[in-house]
Amino acid sequence: EVQLVESGGGVVQPGGSLTLSCAVSGFTMNTYAIHWVRQAPGKGVEWVAAINAPNVGRTTMYSSSVKGRFTISRDDDKNTVDLHLNNLKIDDTAIYYCALDTKGRQRGQGTQVTVSS
Repeated sequence: EVQLVESGGGVVQPGGSLTLSCAVSGFTMNTYAIHWVRQAPGKGVEWVAAINAPNVGRTTMYSSSVKGRFTISRDDDKNTVDLHLNNLKIDDTAIYYCALDTKGRQRGQGTQVTVSS
């Protein structure tokens, strides 16, 4: 059974940082790209970032709204994918999910990130 379990969310002030982690199990992670998506209150799912599998160079991609502030990384030995959030803005407030696709159709239960002064 595929499982994606996110952790690391919390409440932070604007300009602050957080690191989210996704623990993956139930499949061979090192052959898959892994995505992070988010959903703000009252809004649809927004793709945030992705990292390709090792055989595709672990290349990373970011949405324009987070590029330069967020960094995605993966550890295929530990089956984890991290998302480092820096210079957080109030608009980054959302539930963050790791997922196997850009639309978050197969995703974990999510972790809440709240940016508030």
